[in-house]
Amino acid sequence: MCGIVGAVAQRNVVPILIEGLRKLEYRGYDSAGIALNDGDIRRVRAVGRVADLQARADGERVEAPTGIAHTRWATHGGVNEINAHPHASVTDAASISVVHNGIIENHESLRQQLIAEGYNFESQTDTEVIAHLLHRLVSQGHSLFDAVKHAVRELEGAYAIAAISRAEPGTVVGSRCGAPLLLGVGNDGRGDRENFLASDTSALLQVTRHVAYLEEGDVVEIRADGYRIVDSSGAQAIRPVILSQLSADSIELGRYAHYMQKEIFEQPGAIANTLEMLLGASSVEPGLFGADARPILSRAQQVLILACGTSYHAGCVARYWLESIAGIQTTVEIASEYRYRDSVALENTLVITISQSGETADTLAALAHAAAQGLTDTLTLCNVPESALIRASKLRFLTRAGPEIGVASTKAFTTQLAALFVLTLVLAKLRGRLSAERERELIAQLRHLPAAMNRVLECEPAVRDWAARFAARQHALFLGRGVHFPIALEGALKLKEITYIHAEAYAAGELKHGPLALVDDQMPVVAIAPNDALIEKLKSNLQEVRARGGELFVFADRDTRISAGDGVHVINLGDHAGALSPILHVVPLQLLAYHAALARGTDVDKPRNLAKSVTVE
Repeated sequence: MCGIVGAVAQRNVVPILIEGLRKLEYRGYDSAGIALNDGDIRRVRAVGRVADLQARADGERVEAPTGIAHTRWATHGGVNEINAHPHASVTDAASISVVHNGIIENHESLRQQLIAEGYNFESQTDTEVIAHLLHRLVSQGHSLFDAVKHAVRELEGAYAIAAISRAEPGTVVGSRCGAPLLLGVGNDGRGDRENFLASDTSALLQVTRHVAYLEEGDVVEIRADGYRIVDSSGAQAIRPVILSQLSADSIELGRYAHYMQKEIFEQPGAIANTLEMLLGASSVEPGLFGADARPILSRAQQVLILACGTSYHAGCVARYWLESIAGIQTTVEIASEYRYRDSVALENTLVITISQSGETADTLAALAHAAAQGLTDTLTLCNVPESALIRASKLRFLTRAGPEIGVASTKAFTTQLAALFVLTLVLAKLRGRLSAERERELIAQLRHLPAAMNRVLECEPAVRDWAARFAARQHALFLGRGVHFPIALEGALKLKEITYIHAEAYAAGELKHGPLALVDDQMPVVAIAPNDALIEKLKSNLQEVRARGGELFVFADRDTRISAGDGVHVINLGDHAGALSPILHVVPLQLLAYHAALARGTDVDKPRNLAKSVTVE
C-alpha cells in the first residue's frame, strides 16, 4: 500500500521524485522519504505528508541525478522517522538504501540471522532486512543487480523494491513479486535519455507516458542510457513498452475541491466509457469478456465472487442480479477470509474477482487458492489493464473508470456494477433466460444510465443540507432491503471511512432482531427507498424507527409516497430505475459522506489509517 518512485537521469531528479510521490500519496501518507546517490548516499525523511518531505528537502537543498523515493502506509512499526523509508545499511566499505512496498513474511527469521552476522537494526520494519541482505551481497563483491537477484530468492511474501548503492551512482535496481512496479522510459526534452521506476503510471506522467509493466519475479536495472530486465529464472526478458492512455489532466483536480468530489461527478462519463461497446448494439455477446468467454461462461453452473471492501459490496449486488435474472447460484466471499476456511469446490464454477487496482493482495491470494482447488474458470473485473489480477485470469473486463485517487471508492464501484450487470445479461442469454425483447429493453436502460445519474447528482444541494445535521453525530444506521441492502452497506462504509462517524448497515427487516435497541433521537437513520416490490415492507420498518424517536433520512423514488414531516426528511431521486436502481441510489450516499466529512473538517481524500491500494494482507 506504499508508493515507490525511482529515477536515473542527467539532471537533478529530486523534483521528479517528489512530484511522483505526490501523485502516489493516495497509496500511503504516514511518512515519506527520498534517498539520493551522487557518489555518496544521502537520505531525507519526514513524518507526515509529501509536502512535509518537500519542505525538508528544500531546506537542505539536496539534489542528485539518481534517487529513490517512498510514501508509506505503516504495517510494521509505528509512524515515526526511524521507520520511514528509505532504509539503509551503511559501512565504510558499502552503502545501500532501499524502498519497499508489501510485506516480507519471513522478516523475523532473516532479522535474527543478520543480527547474528553483526548487523544492527534501527527500525521495527520488515524492510530493513532487505537493505542488510543487499549490503551483505554487495560487500561480497556482487553488483547491485546481482545482489537483488540473489536477495529476492530469500524473501517470502509480497514486495516491490527499488535500491541504490554508493558503489554504482548511476543505477537503480528494482524487483516485484505480488506488488506493482513498472518501468518508465523517457528523455529530458534535450535528447538525453532517462529511465524511471514507479508503483503507478500516474507518478511518471510528468516525465513520460512510455511504460513497461514488470511481471512477477522480474528484476530490472535502470541507468540513464538504458535498462535491462531478467525474469524469475534469471533469463533475459523483454517487456513491451507501451504508450499509456492515462493523461495528466485525468489526475488533476481541475475545478473540484477534492478528488472524491471530482470522482463522484465523473461517474456518468465513467459508466458511459465502460459501456461504450453497447452504444450501437442491440445484443450482448460473451466476447465482451474475452476470446475464450463463450465456452467458459456456457459451462458455468454456479458463480463464486471474491472481493474485498467496496468491491465485495459490488459482488453482493451482483448476487441478486445473477440469481434473479440469470438463474445461476451465486456465492460472494470476502477474499481475505475465503482461503482460510475449508470451502467446498464445485465443478463448473465460474470464479469472479473484483478489484479497482487489480493488485489487492487478499484477492490475489484468494484467486490462487481457488485455482489450487481446481477452479480454473476465472474472470476479473478491474480498472487497470496490466494488473496482476488481469494477468492471472482467463477472462477479463476493464471497467474504464479512469484513475481513482480518493481513498473512498466511488466511480470504481458504480462501473463495477455496470460491468456486473452486463455479465448478468450475457449469462442469462447463454442460459436461455433472456428474450430478445427483454435484452433490448435492458440494454436501453444501460445506455440511459449516464443521463439518469446526472439527474441524481442534481440532489447535491439537498444532501449538503442533510450533511450538516450529521456533523455532530457519532453514530448512524443505514437500512436497505433486497438488492439495496448491499448499497446500504456501501453507504455506511463511505460515511465511516471519511467522517469517522460509526455507521452500520442492516437489512431493514432485521431491525427488530437487535438494531432497534440503538435507535433514539440521537441516531440518524438513512433509508434507501426504491419503488420496488419491497417498498411497503420498508415503510413498515421506517415506522418502527419513528416509533422509537429515530430521525429518518430517506432517499426515495418519486412514487413511493413517503412524505417529509416531523423527524422524516425525504429526497426524491426520480422514477424507479428497475434492476439498475442500486447504481443510482448509491450516488447520494457518496455525496452524503463527502459533505458530512467537509462539515466535520476531516481529510476527505486521505482519511486516517487508510490507503487506496491494499497490496498487503
